[in-house]
Amino acid sequence: MMRSLFTAAGGMAAMQLHVDVTANNLSNVNTWGYKRARIDFQDLLSQTLRGPGALSSGGQMIPTGLTVGLGVRPAATVRDFSQGMFVETGLPTDVVIEGQGFYQILLPDGTTAYSRDGSFKLDANGQLVTADGNYLQPQITIPANTIQTTIDSSGTVTVTLPGNVQQNVGQFELARFVNPAGLLSVGKNLFLETPASGPPITGTPGTDGMGTITQGYLEGSNVQVVSEMVNLIIGQRAFESNSNTIRTSDDMLGTATALRR
Repeated sequence: MMRSLFTAAGGMAAMQLHVDVTANNLSNVNTWGYKRARIDFQDLLSQTLRGPGALSSGGQMIPTGLTVGLGVRPAATVRDFSQGMFVETGLPTDVVIEGQGFYQILLPDGTTAYSRDGSFKLDANGQLVTADGNYLQPQITIPANTIQTTIDSSGTVTVTLPGNVQQNVGQFELARFVNPAGLLSVGKNLFLETPASGPPITGTPGTDGMGTITQGYLEGSNVQVVSEMVNLIIGQRAFESNSNTIRTSDDMLGTATALRR
């Protein structure tokens, strides 16, 4: 059987995965805090028919070898954690991180997840939660009789109570990682720590390499629609090229099997 059939089939599967990743990026173009993904490929082990430096029949060293590649395989999906576009909302519980850092989110099983989505809400007890009801860590509670909520660049939360009384009710704390690309995406705009990401480094916004907080804004997706459409076209054409390779290989096999003595 011709090697090209299996090589092209592997190429089609790889390009299908390329299109899948691109489609996911495009579907999340309006997701708060979404970070685009990029898929990396590696060539498979080549079959060596003659190694470099082999001796010819005349005893002379051959300067180059003779190898045949065996296709491609997906190697990694890499997250691009570059800053997304800021969108003004004017809501007091919407916050954005300008720079490095993640919000710390407490999951129902006690695990701490990390997110760039700053679209927080208030629950029935006045605590800041995500859209799924998971608590921001450390927990911040806004009193029921609050007139105005102010969050400064360092993450300090101050409320104005009746009688123009100012009260500090909490402090945002951010986490950053040595290798954020090593975080595990679990959906719902959340990431989990892994051995590849390293342990979280926590601190106050604006210190220890952390970004600052801006109230009344949200971070949009960093997906560039034009770039993703180009990637989609590249993946489609590469898929078609691999399918043409299979067709050509099939035609060659058909010619060979049709030979008569």
